[in-house]
Amino acid sequence: MLEFRDIDISDKDRINSALKKSLFMGCEYCFANNMAWKRLSDTKISFYKDFYISCAFKTGDGIPSFTFPSGYGSYKDLISELKRFTDNMGVPLRFTGVTDALLPVFNELYEGRFICENNRDDSDYIYNSEDLITLPGKKYHQKRNHLARFHELDYTYSPITENDIDDCITFLVHTYNAKTSDNKQSFIAEQYAINTFFTYFRELDLCGGIIRIDGEPAAVTLGEGGFGDVFYVHIEKADTQFSGIYAGINNLFAKQSAEKYKYINREEDLGIEGLRKSKLSYKPAFLLNKYTVTFK
Repeated sequence: MLEFRDIDISDKDRINSALKKSLFMGCEYCFANNMAWKRLSDTKISFYKDFYISCAFKTGDGIPSFTFPSGYGSYKDLISELKRFTDNMGVPLRFTGVTDALLPVFNELYEGRFICENNRDDSDYIYNSEDLITLPGKKYHQKRNHLARFHELDYTYSPITENDIDDCITFLVHTYNAKTSDNKQSFIAEQYAINTFFTYFRELDLCGGIIRIDGEPAAVTLGEGGFGDVFYVHIEKADTQFSGIYAGINNLFAKQSAEKYKYINREEDLGIEGLRKSKLSYKPAFLLNKYTVTFK
């Protein structure tokens, strides 16, 4: 029987081995994200043979949601094991993060025995790295204008070092605290994620960038390189009183960290209208659709 527990930094090598085998592009398949956001939905982990399993136990309808496992081996045996686990709980087996590339697994093995739903809010925005670095052509004309206004500021930009971490945490906590939110659980999870990212900054192989104006933080970003050709941006926050600053932190960080990667994953928009508009304005190469698969 599967046993689930909290993820720990000591799990990094084993989990990364599974992630490297699968090379899934979704933002769920980053060890740092799994560590940082575990409190949002009471996520626990387990292993089955050479598969890494992550499950959110706190969901809206009370049905645990398994991120489609990474690793290698028999999907049929894996799904049978997970089905036994959920049968003992008296709930249906549910997977999230299922991409178009993974749907044939279900269609081949379980045709007609599951329900598949696509939630647009969960789709990851995938960009060509070269586009975000060079902002080429007519479609990026407005972004180049924003960047030009940013360069008129008297700013400094540098990669995040240990000396910047306290300032980064303070800036990000202040930024998140300024948001209006009635969701106490989400608020706590955000604060936990920020502290986890920076507490384990080196151990998680993260990199980041910070813009300072008059010596004070005005924008902070953080991400990590995946095992394939994707770089992931986990955090990007800026003080919008400074014109063009989001264009600035986006472009400078892409140049610093993503040049050797083909794609940049800037994660989902969560259905937030302003965030969706912003992410679309950078002209993604494609949206990574992610489905929820629930067995009948």
